[in-house]
Amino acid sequence: MSTEMTARAATGPTEPTGPTGPTEPTEPTGLTGPAGPAGTAETGGSGDLGPGEAVRSMSSGAVVDAGAPAGSWLGRRDPADFPAGLVAEAQATADAAAEAVGVCFVEYRSIAEMNEAAGLLDRVWRPGGGGSPLVTAALLKVLAHCGSYVVGAHRQDRVVGVCLGLLADFGLHSHITGIEDGWRGGGLGRALKLHQRAWCLRRGIGAVTWTYDPLVSRNAYFNLAKLGAVAVQYHPDYYGEMADERNVGIPSDRLLVRWDLAGPHTRAVLSGDFTPATDDAVVALGVGPDGGPVIAGADRVRGAGRLLTAVPRDVEELRVRDPALAARWRPALREVLGGLLADGARITGFTRDGWYVVERPEQSEQMRQTPRTQHIAPGHNQEDHS
Repeated sequence: MSTEMTARAATGPTEPTGPTGPTEPTEPTGLTGPAGPAGTAETGGSGDLGPGEAVRSMSSGAVVDAGAPAGSWLGRRDPADFPAGLVAEAQATADAAAEAVGVCFVEYRSIAEMNEAAGLLDRVWRPGGGGSPLVTAALLKVLAHCGSYVVGAHRQDRVVGVCLGLLADFGLHSHITGIEDGWRGGGLGRALKLHQRAWCLRRGIGAVTWTYDPLVSRNAYFNLAKLGAVAVQYHPDYYGEMADERNVGIPSDRLLVRWDLAGPHTRAVLSGDFTPATDDAVVALGVGPDGGPVIAGADRVRGAGRLLTAVPRDVEELRVRDPALAARWRPALREVLGGLLADGARITGFTRDGWYVVERPEQSEQMRQTPRTQHIAPGHNQEDHS
């Protein structure tokens, strides 16, 4: 089944410990964007942080090195410059993923299609503000007219997913993805992203960025461990105050990720040939007996080249069950993970049981100079449940 129908077819003194038991991350209900849990939130995700918290600044200069050729427009290049056969391979992979899920993808053009897309996004995110839509049909129409990525996933005559990506100077910024109830966790999110990758490569676009809530474990696993995107910067309260039902009252901290569509890391992850190295790692942020965050002492993490930072098993469920406990996680992750990134460390992966793997520059340099087989710590499950 073709995946693109362009012809209009359609805290405390305790020792930090890790999460209790492996998580079972399902496919993101919201993949990227200001969104959070219910769709492929390319708009972000949800967040928690107490107002007035004293936080170190993490506003460094250039966020993303797009790597676009000199003189290129929107980071585009000749698709022939990509590795031989990559574009065809990406399209075939996207087609197979769509067929496995039982959908086709439609590039939207008409205002009727835009209304349908806007309606789905509202059903997923449930925006407040007196009935104001999350994204208007008129804006979607303009973006599509300008060549941006406005695509719906269809099962027969029913739209079950929508994704919006904006053309940018480095390539494409994937802003928001929404997936209908009943379709999450079955592979549609992955199929959408693979379609987006093939769409970009055919147009000479080599990079896609998006944001997500770093506390949402399933989104972290999906973005980093299943797609091969790389987190490049932590943004405190990126979207400011958000009014949709899933994010209202929660600081909108986000991780910005960059997906190098033709890069060796992405290709290795998509083929299942990569797992993050966790040997000799030191826990910088763990989980206490009450399920709350425990920040390791400076003496424990000083000099460690590889660190682990935990997130809750299911922060969205925790926000409903125990909002006060959930609220403690935002400032803790901001301090630890955000602080490490601000100091030049990089996230090299996310494990199945809920840990960010972070490496300081000297460790990363040593890894580049000393090739070795990568390991995953005992108990880490690489099984793909999407």
